[in-house]
Amino acid sequence: MSEMHTRRAVLGAGVALAGAAGLASQAVTPSRAHAAPRRTPAPSPARAADQYVTPDGPEVADAEARRGAGPVRKVSLTATSSRLELGGGLTVPSWAYGDRLPGEAIRVTAGEILELALANNLPQATTMHWHGLALRNDMDGVPALTQQAVKAGADFTYRFAVSHPGTYWIHPHSGVQLDRGLYAPLIVEDPKEPLAYDKEWVVVLDDWLDGVDGSTPDAVLDELTEGRGSAHDATGHQAARRAADGDAPSRLLVGASSDLLGGHAGDVAYPHYLVNGRRASDPSVFEAAPGDRIRLRVVNAGGDTAFRLALGGHRMTVTHTDGFPVRHTETDTLLLAMGERYDVLVTAGDGVFPLTALAEGKEASALAVLRTGPGAIPPATVRPAELDGELVTADRLAPDEAVALPERAPDRTVRMTLTGSMDAYDWAFDGKPYDPAVRHPVKAGERVRLVFTNRTAMWHPIHLHGHTFAMAGTALGARKDTAAVLPGRSLTVDFDADNPGLWMLHCHNVYHAESGMMTVLGYLR
Repeated sequence: MSEMHTRRAVLGAGVALAGAAGLASQAVTPSRAHAAPRRTPAPSPARAADQYVTPDGPEVADAEARRGAGPVRKVSLTATSSRLELGGGLTVPSWAYGDRLPGEAIRVTAGEILELALANNLPQATTMHWHGLALRNDMDGVPALTQQAVKAGADFTYRFAVSHPGTYWIHPHSGVQLDRGLYAPLIVEDPKEPLAYDKEWVVVLDDWLDGVDGSTPDAVLDELTEGRGSAHDATGHQAARRAADGDAPSRLLVGASSDLLGGHAGDVAYPHYLVNGRRASDPSVFEAAPGDRIRLRVVNAGGDTAFRLALGGHRMTVTHTDGFPVRHTETDTLLLAMGERYDVLVTAGDGVFPLTALAEGKEASALAVLRTGPGAIPPATVRPAELDGELVTADRLAPDEAVALPERAPDRTVRMTLTGSMDAYDWAFDGKPYDPAVRHPVKAGERVRLVFTNRTAMWHPIHLHGHTFAMAGTALGARKDTAAVLPGRSLTVDFDADNPGLWMLHCHNVYHAESGMMTVLGYLR
């Protein structure tokens, strides 16, 4: 098997962000097929006290022990200032894991212990979040919640059992560090891989502004919030704020609209959109032979952009979403929210084909190329007809029987209202900005139902750390860790509380998260 590597650097970062998105063209409404909950809805969030499991408590250690102890896979990463080449002669200053964009894929086999030594050579504190993994809580990488941030010049070693195969990724959870070059794919191989394919193509999508004409994500956050900066400033974390450079252009986006996203498409006007760290004018090229069966592992690592993806001249067969297998489903195009992943199979045609990632609602696109024969590279503006073809969304996917969540009435229902506006930029759950000391209680062994109601005019990709949930419709659907709640709609998901600790739940739009749309699910002792 071969894999296309890219040039983006990996990881870094510390406090607030991370996250998630599993888009659907229609919001999922609460299921009427399940029996009524056996208990009343959960009470209002409570402030932290001795009743909650701690990230390094015995309950967490016991859960980790049950995952087993396999061979150890050791990896070293350095988060550092770097200059990244984005194609076409454009080089920008940023932060990355070395000089690659994205960072080199980390590969581990399910059943192994991953031991990753992170050296922080950045000018500020950072951490590493393992997006999508159900891992031990004290390795989850959320500063001031699951660990102390790794200070500038310091090292930290993450060590945990990796139990489930799939396509995941790593990124910081501090400020808006995610919107720099600090991310990389994380591929967990299946020792009993059921899929048959000839080659593997890892595809990382991104929106980019760092280092372009003086722009930084921190200055953009300040512009959006009119100087308030990170919601974490008041909690004692090291803020990632920096006053906007007077010469940097405004990055506020006006008029971006998408019917698929229910209206307003995004807040930030990015100058570039990338596939595997390359601009559309100088795309990365994946080489194969006609007839090859190719597995694409697609990750949306963007900060504020949903991407609609299609491979010109090809149908795609969806095999996984967010690391978990689904019943194989054919489609022409996919819509990926920030943090979301899809695995698809294609049978390669003969020639040169565009893999186009349309920045949904933003009148721009990113490009990579599949080459199986002679021919010219498609133009940067190419728009395959498949982008307007059949679209399969997450709510239409059925889980593979091996991973389907068993039908069960929920023991606890947690209801949250998504609040805020573009004008005030006061995104939050239930009108209350993030406070790490406030938790929504759950208990180990419960089936928990989360009901999100979006009262805003904006779509929000919601990500749950440390668990996967089932999309709840007329039946329990695909297993995911990220799902979008469209404006004016509701989304219901169910999960089993089987991984004790304090777990972040947040919008995976990095600027929404940093302005306050984050909260915590806390396991009661």
